Amino acid sequence: MSERGERRSAERGERRVRTARSTRIDVAIDRGVFMISVAAELAEMHPQTLRMYEARGLIEPSRSPKGTRLYSQADVERLRRIQQMTAELGLNLAGVERVLELESDIERMRSRIEELERDAERAQLELAEELEKVRRSFRAELVPLPSHSTALVRASAARAPFPDPKR
Repeated sequence: MSERGERRSAERGERRVRTARSTRIDVAIDRGVFMISVAAELAEMHPQTLRMYEARGLIEPSRSPKGTRLYSQADVERLRRIQQMTAELGLNLAGVERVLELESDIERMRSRIEELERDAERAQLELAEELEKVRRSFRAELVPLPSHSTALVRASAARAPFPDPKR
């Protein structure tokens, strides 16, 4: 609205309310979107500290086509975790590196265990199916003896308890 139109509205006692519109954009947690200054502010540390962590291999930001460091939300969370380990737990950077390696190893092992559990479950189902097939085949072949005995014999032996005299 122009300045003149706003003055007329004000003279008439009208009040125009402006509403702000916001658009929410969802970005993958591992997509680099923050420049170093923003990431440093979010992680509450100096940008030079981020550069040092990158040089030590503790963090690996993605790069723009022009080479600018781009940090993701996951990177910022990792930076906060590093900050916590150094400030609150008193670890040096070598200790932080070791903790992060061990956490990575644990995560790989956890994934492997889940994979092995799925494989074992599948094998157990296949074994149960095969066992049921075998049981069904034995039921067809085995019959109880005609007396009070609980023994089982093959169906062919029950049908012909005596040898065939023609043979």
